[in-house]
Amino acid sequence: MKSEEILLLTAKDMRSLLSLNECIVAVEQAFRLYGEGKALPPGVLGMHARGGGFHIKAAFQELGRNYFAAKVNGNFPGNPAAFGLPTIQGVVVLCDAENGRPLAVMDSIEITGLRTAAATAVAAKYLAVRDSHGATICGCGKQGRMQLKALAAVRQLKKVFAYDKNPAQATRFAQELADELAISVTSVTDLAAAVRRSDICVTCTTSHEPLLGTADVAPGTFIAAVGADNPEKQEMHPDLMAKAEIVVDLIEQCASIGDLHHAIEAGVVTRSDVRAELGEVVAGKKPGRTSKEEIVIFDSTGTALQDVAAAVVAYENAERHGIGVRLNFAA
Repeated sequence: MKSEEILLLTAKDMRSLLSLNECIVAVEQAFRLYGEGKALPPGVLGMHARGGGFHIKAAFQELGRNYFAAKVNGNFPGNPAAFGLPTIQGVVVLCDAENGRPLAVMDSIEITGLRTAAATAVAAKYLAVRDSHGATICGCGKQGRMQLKALAAVRQLKKVFAYDKNPAQATRFAQELADELAISVTSVTDLAAAVRRSDICVTCTTSHEPLLGTADVAPGTFIAAVGADNPEKQEMHPDLMAKAEIVVDLIEQCASIGDLHHAIEAGVVTRSDVRAELGEVVAGKKPGRTSKEEIVIFDSTGTALQDVAAAVVAYENAERHGIGVRLNFAA
């Protein structure tokens, strides 16, 4: 690519450039590098808007070449019903971190979905009981679909329960994912009963109040709490957070906007109660699961470490295969 050109990658391009398995590998490596102290802490800025909000997440990653990526995402939960638009929309700008040159601008929807699910897969690999076969997916939208596919990539799932506040959506989810993944997927209306029968639970909703409490989770369960990405959102009851072993993606970020934030605000958990950041577990610096009986919660607020890792894979694949539109902003 000429030095003055920027690669434009559309949503269609991104679907061909970034596979789930590639993303899982890249995200695991990003967490490992961070856990080993070989990556700088990522940054985040959030701003509220009427009906939603925006966040900017940015990070560096050095993989033979030093990259910088910044993602600007809008998150508007009412979009599908009100405007027929996705809940999450935005762009990722990838730059050469040695000289600041913009390399690519890419649609963020696919990256956000894949990297979020990839983080759950990495966490499940290290934190779920190895012979986990049953899972519950709470929230049966696009992210829920990706979450189940990611879990199926790292654990031999045999029985899955699908729960959504819209039962019809859970039914569609169950029918379509059962066929695609060739496993048993059943829609349910009792979330707690399903979770008590599961080894793994993923909550990926826009809930502003707890979905799961201490009575809803059996010993040994691994929970990926994905939905809380601003201070108003919440999926775990503080008492459940206090009962569980907590692993976070980034402790300061989770203490500000994740389910950890609500547990700290309730006075039942402190930062020192957090067992580890995921990167520390992946790097072998701190333990993940230490017994089959522990309830382990992964508080997943989403980090720019994941974004830059996924963006680099997409960009390098695009360069390799000649995909995308080349623009010259300086012309």
